[in-house]
Amino acid sequence: MKATGFPAAGMALMVLAMCLMATMDATAKWLVEDYSIAQILLVRFAVFLGIALALAWRRGWLATVRSRQPGLQVLRSLVMLAEIVVFLWAFSLLPLADVHAIAAVSPLIAVALAALLLAERVGWRRWLAVAAGCAGVLVIMRPGSGIMGPAALIALLAAFLWALLQVLIRRVGLDDSIETTALWSAAIAVLLLVFLAPFDWHPVAAGDWPLLVLVGLLGAAAHLVLFRALQVAPASMLQPFAYTLVVWATVMGYVLFGEFPDIWTLAGIVIVIAGGLYAFSRERASRSAHWQERRQ
Repeated sequence: MKATGFPAAGMALMVLAMCLMATMDATAKWLVEDYSIAQILLVRFAVFLGIALALAWRRGWLATVRSRQPGLQVLRSLVMLAEIVVFLWAFSLLPLADVHAIAAVSPLIAVALAALLLAERVGWRRWLAVAAGCAGVLVIMRPGSGIMGPAALIALLAAFLWALLQVLIRRVGLDDSIETTALWSAAIAVLLLVFLAPFDWHPVAAGDWPLLVLVGLLGAAAHLVLFRALQVAPASMLQPFAYTLVVWATVMGYVLFGEFPDIWTLAGIVIVIAGGLYAFSRERASRSAHWQERRQ
């Protein structure tokens, strides 16, 4: 399915998806102190699978299960699972806002990956934004300072996987429906986690079950909204709105955990976001001028 041409709706959906993800991440960070990552993810994707099965029943089982890109669906599902695992690992080591500060480079990595893997045309301004993003991440991580250490590299790996996931979502979305992508995502994750989670399973307190289910509901909602956003508007247009994840995460980190980024982290965030927004705005202006010339 190709983008259907509703950019304003896509932008709003992207902001909503980022809010849902930040809320889910904050809840998961709370849980990861007491439960294993595999355990949290099994409950999360079991909830997601229930929702995906309900969507498949409404649309039709055969139409939903059948994929035009089964190999890519498997790859995308594995990347999604790896991305979530690495993010949860990073959350257990670093403050929520610091992880998302480093992950703010994801939209720029996605631009580079789209050019390399999807052969999308990327102007020099976007490559400049990628360079600015790298500089901003270096400011945040401060190599050699010992402030963040190896944990920052884990957050950077999570950012790369998140960017790769967006590119793969964009690719499979050209051929498969949201319902198909959701069903493949949830089913593959549950099949893997049902074998892994028992090796590190901790008894769940009664009061924590609602939080585990909430993580599943938020994760399902976030991915469905993200899938839809990438269908109704061009991915390159939506990338600047992915930066709102940093804002949501900073607010939740402060409110729930008393965490707030230091001045260097804030400076790095500003560099990453400013570079990205400048590049996207200039690229859009360049395209607009190009179309005006063609119409004359």
